[in-house]
Parts: sequence; structure tokens; C-alpha cells
Amino acid sequence: MKYCNLGGIRASSIVMGCMRIADKSLENTEKTIVAAMSSGVNTFDLADVYAGGDSERIFGVAMRDLEIPRKEFILQTKCGIRKDGEGKIVRFDFSKDYILSSVEGSLKRLNTEYIDILLLHRPDTLVETEEVVEAFGQLRAQGKVRAFGVSNFSASQMRLFKASGIEMVANQIQFSLGHTAPVDAGFNVNMYKDESVSRAGDAMEYARAIGVPLQAWSPLQYGFFEGVFVGNEKFPVLNAELDRLALKYGVSPTAIAFAWILRHPAFKQAVTGTTSPERMKEICAAGDIVLTHEEWYSLYMATGKTLP
Repeated sequence: MKYCNLGGIRASSIVMGCMRIADKSLENTEKTIVAAMSSGVNTFDLADVYAGGDSERIFGVAMRDLEIPRKEFILQTKCGIRKDGEGKIVRFDFSKDYILSSVEGSLKRLNTEYIDILLLHRPDTLVETEEVVEAFGQLRAQGKVRAFGVSNFSASQMRLFKASGIEMVANQIQFSLGHTAPVDAGFNVNMYKDESVSRAGDAMEYARAIGVPLQAWSPLQYGFFEGVFVGNEKFPVLNAELDRLALKYGVSPTAIAFAWILRHPAFKQAVTGTTSPERMKEICAAGDIVLTHEEWYSLYMATGKTLP
């Protein structure tokens, strides 16, 4: 397993995403956590809105039951999305009061005294950056959060935060062989092609320039939660290439899909979505694979993309 530095925090390249753990039994979640940690994973990703807070609550119960010392794992959660009673998103909120109240709720549900990394979930266009500065400063001073980051931010949005003195240790954005937007525009500069449109807002290039690691969410999905591309008959060429490299490295095609993400210098982490202990172990094999330059491009081309 490879590890990266997030503001002084040593975090695993494979992150166990806990969005869906509320759909499974507590026993299953505990087995998945054990499988992840035994494979080198030390970082877990949650959010206050996942399952209405139940994902955080279940994770807190699982870690208590497993009696895993708090210092042995990195806890990352997010805030900033407001939902109504029916679970529908109604707004994004980076106000000081909301950030502080959200963290208090997360700490209680997670059964912990501190959060290692707090990410702001989706950009709030009404953000008053001085409120974020105040909230982050208070949470750090109180020892409730060790480090801060963002999620789904463009370069301009990150630039605004940086200019306001807000330290970011990570930006979590969508990236996979089924969603290659962060790299497409870079290959098609100044061209009349659909791929020349920068849908990721240059987040990848700017993050690299200022030294902020990127985390990839939905590493096996195509589109916006349209489905998994591995083993999907809609992607025969891609799956043939995944199978070829899986055979070469002695791992699963899924592990190769994760290794493709981690081969990119900007992406230091990939967040899983599985709730299966067996699949978790399978994915973690990616943490020991470094694809060649040629192999990375062969997989990119197998998605159907063309180079100018």
C-alpha cells in the first residue's frame, strides 16, 4: 500500500468510502473495515449527509465494537450540503454556524473527539470566506479538526480559498476510466472538439501547482452514478484491456482500474464504494501496482478517447 502526505497526516492511497455502509448490516461493515485495515488502508471517508447521518453513526459503532485505537486510523468527513426532511438537497452552506454545528453532529455520531480531515462537500456560491476562516480556526484551536480540504472544487474556487488564507490538504473530485473529464481538456487545447471543454475547471492542474493532493470519488462509475464500467458489456474494448493488464499483474480488473487513477501524479488517493470485505481486499491490491506510461495511455484510449 502506498501512502501520501495530507498536511502532515500519513494517509493510505486507497480510502474506504463509507457512503453505503448504512445499507448493510453492522457485522458486514465491521468485516469490511477489518479487511481494509489488514490490507493497509488507514483512511475512511464519510459525510454528514450520507444516509442522513446514519453512515457516520454506524461507523462510530463499528469502530467502538472493534476496539481499534483512534490513533490507528484517519477519519475524513464532509459538510456543506443541506437537505430537507425527505432527503432532497435544498442548498449548499459554508456559513460559520453551519460548519460548526455540522462538526458537532459528526463528532457525536462518529463517537470521537476529533476529525482528522474535514472537507467542504460542494461549492457554496454564497460563501463568505472570512466565515470559513473563522470556523476552521476555531475548530483547529479546539482540537476538533486536524486539517481541512474541499470537494468538487474548480481551480478558481480553490484559488479564492487560497487567497483568503484557507489551507487545503485535499480536493476530492470525480475521476475514473468512466469519467476522464479532468484530463480530457489537457489533451485537446485550442481545438473544436467536445473534449476541449474544461468540465473539471482546471482543478487537476491547479492542485498540482499548489501541491494539493486530489482524491478520486466514484473510481468505478461511468457518468453520474450511471453504473460500473468493469465487466460491463457496454465497454468491450476497455474491459479487454483491463483483463489483459489484470492477467499481467496477477490482480483483478477492478484493481487495475484503481491503479490507473493512482498512476496519475495529481491523484494520490482513490475512494472505494464497496461494502464487500472480499472486494475491498481485491481493490487494495492496486496500492502496490504502478502502471507504465504506455499502459496508462492504452487504458485511456480503450475508453474510446482519441488523441489529437
